[in-house]
Amino acid sequence: MSKALERGAGILLPISSLPSPYGIGTMGRDAYDFVDMLKRAGQKYWQVLPIGPTSFGDSPYQSFSAFAGNPHFIDLDTLIAEGLLKKEEVESYKWADSDDEIDYARIYRQRFEVLRKAFGRSEHKDSRDYVDFIEENEQWIDDYALYMAIKADHNNREWLAWEQAIKKRKPEAMAAYREKLGEDVEFYKFLQFKFYEQWMPLKEYANRNGISIIGDIPIYVALDSADAWANPGLFQLDEENIPTAVAGVPPDGFSATGQLWGNPLYRWEVHRNTGYQWWITRLWYCFELYDVVRIDHFRGFDEYFSIPYGSETAASGHWEKGPGIELFRAVEQALGKREIIAEDLGYMSDTVRKLVRDSGFPGMKVLEFAFDSRDTGSASDYLPHNYSVNSVAYTGTHDNETLVSWYQTITAAERAMVRDYLYDYATPEEQLYKSMIALVLRSAAATCIIPMQDWLGLDNSARINKPSTVGENWRWRLKKTQLTKKLQKEICRMTTRYGRMNWE
Repeated sequence: MSKALERGAGILLPISSLPSPYGIGTMGRDAYDFVDMLKRAGQKYWQVLPIGPTSFGDSPYQSFSAFAGNPHFIDLDTLIAEGLLKKEEVESYKWADSDDEIDYARIYRQRFEVLRKAFGRSEHKDSRDYVDFIEENEQWIDDYALYMAIKADHNNREWLAWEQAIKKRKPEAMAAYREKLGEDVEFYKFLQFKFYEQWMPLKEYANRNGISIIGDIPIYVALDSADAWANPGLFQLDEENIPTAVAGVPPDGFSATGQLWGNPLYRWEVHRNTGYQWWITRLWYCFELYDVVRIDHFRGFDEYFSIPYGSETAASGHWEKGPGIELFRAVEQALGKREIIAEDLGYMSDTVRKLVRDSGFPGMKVLEFAFDSRDTGSASDYLPHNYSVNSVAYTGTHDNETLVSWYQTITAAERAMVRDYLYDYATPEEQLYKSMIALVLRSAAATCIIPMQDWLGLDNSARINKPSTVGENWRWRLKKTQLTKKLQKEICRMTTRYGRMNWE
């Protein structure tokens, strides 16, 4: 069911974290420079976080669309080169107070002002490429563009707060808003076209250099999304489109109350009756954008945690059966064998293990989990000598502490376990992260992905996300000066030593 991943190594760095003079990473020159760095460092993979338009809270896992790209990533210098923007227009804005942190509120206010100017000068509607793009994406782009236009017209309120007629997509209301907001609808289509125009050459450049893009998709969509508004019957919503239950995970050693995500749950029986067409379409589009797809919270396909809507915590939830292997058989029949990574972290029941095994997808191994006493009973699964070839190994993910801070914050007994496992009592603590990276790279796992922050030896000031918190996440940015030739050579040496070198 799954194509096997080649032995290799890669780096985890979201697009948003790339260097750029415009407050947030883009698909411009710095993205190509990062690909060049990956090549020089012998890497085969670049893993990015979800690239959809972010909602309030700035999380890429809470997007306005499961299909659309984030307009913030559209490179402004490219638009200047195309004659759609003037350099002085772009430089008239102050995009950030520092080059290592994203100010999302400022980006939101200023980016769309600039992109509107580019839209006003564009002649895209006369382009054959634009017509083809719209036709190829008709299953989602019309609904998405209309949704975003109506949302802007309603002071960015979620669609459940819209008037009844448009909330319920009454034909007369849909027609009225299409006429009233026609120019705005076109603007949001234009943004998606420009995103695609910039993303595809970047992906092709990476591929020519032997580097595959690993994309990341959440299992769930946001309630405040074009997907939920356009397809309410696919989700557990009542007659007024209010959720009856929402997603999350139960209490564990890391959270006494669990995690309340709030995403609407799927009506799996409806998806089954359609032959899982929505999921097939979603994954088809993902594989247009990425070479490999990592599906977040894979265990939700076996069993999903259902929390009554309105609950203050996840503690009142319970498990329900998901679609299981049937969904992935339908996907394979429609799309053939594809490279998919199953994010199977956390508590692993026998049925989840079987689903991962039956799918053939590689699961994930995270080094930090191997020495954490809060683990739910599967710590030994994360010890590198137990990694199977068909797995993807990480030091940590975007949800974890950086390797340096993790080691500093675990207990003395856990630090002793790390030293014993490494059989290394001499390396200074400030350099020990390199030994731990090497431990992952020399494992049997076919693929190893190391977050950029861990290669740099950074502490939690560079942490991407702290689950169940809002306000200070997704902000970290890489500085150009941090990608030194010394670091590239060190990464390359270690990658070559353990047989993971990209020789293309």
